[in-house]
Amino acid sequence: MLGAMKNKTLLITFLTAASFAVGCDKEKTTAQQLDTVKTETKQAALDMKEYTFAQKDEFVKAMQAQLAALDKDLDALSAKIDKSSDAIKAEAKPKLQALRDQAAKLNTQLADAQNATESTWDSVKTGTKTAYESVEKGFNDTRQWVSDKIAP
Repeated sequence: MLGAMKNKTLLITFLTAASFAVGCDKEKTTAQQLDTVKTETKQAALDMKEYTFAQKDEFVKAMQAQLAALDKDLDALSAKIDKSSDAIKAEAKPKLQALRDQAAKLNTQLADAQNATESTWDSVKTGTKTAYESVEKGFNDTRQWVSDKIAP
């Protein structure tokens, strides 16, 4: 029970910190914001390893919350791109589609995690973690690309 509370607390802390890092903090550079999000995401990914089969529902809910946060950030990034030049829009379109495809794969992994059995749990959890890390890396790479291409 204490471990579940720790995981919830860490997840809430991660999501809150990520929201602040993604927000409009004029005092931090984009690179500093990215470093903060990367560090917090690595901690959240490490915490994923602690979920047992008995905590499967909590794991799925936590991952769904992280996916929802990434989707929201992706929508904000997409809106920023939509306000840019046609050349940047054309270059960004495949990057955004790749991220949306990765998010869809993560969603499928979450369905697999929800339906996992005790014997498949570790494998499914690892697959979900890998899918999340892929989406997160792709998002950070795309956000950095947008920051390099579009003036704040």
